[in-house]
Amino acid sequence: MATTSREIRLKSRPVGMPKSENFEVAEVALKDPGPGEVLVRNSWMSVDPYMRGRMYDRPSYVPPFQLGEVLQGGAIGTVVKSNDERFKEGDLVESMLGWREAYVGPAAPLTKLPQTNVPPQAYLGVLGMPGMTAYGGFNRYGQPKEGETVFVSGAAGAVGSIVCQVAKLRGCTVVASAGSDEKLAWLKSLGVDAGVNYKKGNLLENVRAAAPKGIDIYFDNVGGEHLEVALEVARPFARFVECGMISIYNDTTPAPGPRNMSYIVGKRINMKGFIVIDLIDMREQFLSEMGGWVKDGKIKWEETVENGIANAPKAFLNLFTGANTGKMLVKLD
Repeated sequence: MATTSREIRLKSRPVGMPKSENFEVAEVALKDPGPGEVLVRNSWMSVDPYMRGRMYDRPSYVPPFQLGEVLQGGAIGTVVKSNDERFKEGDLVESMLGWREAYVGPAAPLTKLPQTNVPPQAYLGVLGMPGMTAYGGFNRYGQPKEGETVFVSGAAGAVGSIVCQVAKLRGCTVVASAGSDEKLAWLKSLGVDAGVNYKKGNLLENVRAAAPKGIDIYFDNVGGEHLEVALEVARPFARFVECGMISIYNDTTPAPGPRNMSYIVGKRINMKGFIVIDLIDMREQFLSEMGGWVKDGKIKWEETVENGIANAPKAFLNLFTGANTGKMLVKLD
């Protein structure tokens, strides 16, 4: 049974902002699955900001992508043929074998999706890694208390938009930063109390006006000026949850650090960086509570979708220009 698959490979390492020429499309022939293997055809794949770090040739918490090899990322697919008793034809599975239309490989690392009314691609978003990052990071390191004020940067993204809603469900006041009035209007529809368009006016003045009593929790997806502003408006004993710093991912020279880091001492701020694998012990809690909220309509999400494997690099590049609202996905042919 011969079949082929197109895949996206890293052609060259980006310098600064990635470009389309850093990627290439290749077609490969797939072998028949052997013992314990499955053939899967992907239907959805995820692109995420952390992938930019894997394009550098440097040590990190995950190995770098290799030149000339297919990229990796979250994907949802359908089992076409199985030589593993745990999977049958037609099963929906989640893998880290995105950036390709189909693959043959061991069945062991795959996760079978439950049969629910939730769209399968939600397991790449609200019920997947971004949702777990938002839920686990905010609850464990933000330690929210009812009545507190939460500031979320990158609030219209896959992680930030979930943090905003979890914070509201925990009884907090939420101030959200996003890059357009349209995104802020969407966030308002999710229950956000105040929004700041960081592309308009003075960011510090606007955040101060939105949170006149200061902030108790800062969930950081952006870094840079947003972090400096958050330090300025933080209340004593504030908690800073450092999830990402997308504003500096493509810098070719080190960005200046916040000029007001001394506030960490005087305000006794607790600043904690994390990655999602630190939260693995919360997975069952996450699936139970978040799954219940999704089922009850208490959590909503948005998707920005590009179509076809050839447009996967475009989807990835658009993450760095703010072209997405909610989760950026690629729907595969």
